[in-house]
Amino acid sequence: MADVHEWPHLSVVVTDNQTAGRGRLDRIWVAPAGTALAISVLLRELPAPDLRGWIPLAAGVAMADAVAAQLPEHDVSVKWPNDVLVDGRKICGILAEAAADAVIVGTGVNTAMPASALPVSTATSFAVLGSEADADRLIADYLRALDGLLRALAASGDAVSSGLHAAVTARCSTLGLAVRVSLPGERMLEGVARALDADGRLLVDENGIAYPVSAGDVVHVRPAAV
Repeated sequence: MADVHEWPHLSVVVTDNQTAGRGRLDRIWVAPAGTALAISVLLRELPAPDLRGWIPLAAGVAMADAVAAQLPEHDVSVKWPNDVLVDGRKICGILAEAAADAVIVGTGVNTAMPASALPVSTATSFAVLGSEADADRLIADYLRALDGLLRALAASGDAVSSGLHAAVTARCSTLGLAVRVSLPGERMLEGVARALDADGRLLVDENGIAYPVSAGDVVHVRPAAV
């Protein structure tokens, strides 16, 4: 087996059994065997450093598109910055981490997980939605879309001209909602998520002032008043 440091761009590790998964803020999650897909993708052909904040957003769009292809009767969206939702419930989480000259993008997709095994009431799965996930197709569609989005971003040097900004905006269900954001340092921001800026940050309008949010836990509170 080749040394991991020699693995090429788009190398993938997949498992359907997760006993010590690690999410944002070092949260631990588990998935009984056969109920979910944990997918780790190694990215070596990267956009410029100042564009790499778009990588998890690109992964979200790519996975949302892959999920939507198999659940055409449902509303599939991206909750900024790292969740894929189906009908407002979480089916997939995403975490991107830098590793030397590469980025590893990890995703966990609830496939055959029954309602009784879901970690929270706001989660869902293909099984709960009455569908059987085609894992091979899901992975292939996800990788193809992710590679295409990142190649376009690297080639253009700009998320707007590459089309990634528009793609994320179109899929992002956070936009237009009242949100509560837990920021680093225990600060809380409450307002309406208005847009994404050119760096992929969420612009939250609090009392008429737009605050750019680059990291934090986001809760969808309710639809914003018109």
